Amino acid sequence: MSELRKRGLATTVIVSDPFIKLGTTQAKVLGTPDLPLVKIPHPLGGLSLEHVEGRSLVAVPQIVKLIKEHVK
Repeated sequence: MSELRKRGLATTVIVSDPFIKLGTTQAKVLGTPDLPLVKIPHPLGGLSLEHVEGRSLVAVPQIVKLIKEHVK
């Protein structure tokens, strides 16, 4: 995602709560400290399809907002 971000594309990384710090650190190390992270509740693995769908309902509005901001 960092390489795509550097090329000017609207990008984000979806991370669960415990991985926010890791995602922020990696973005800085890869040269994109402004890479937006969309946070979803943890865990994701082992969930039923309905619960995963619920996680996506948290992420999608944030992603849409980021895309709209990028296009301005």
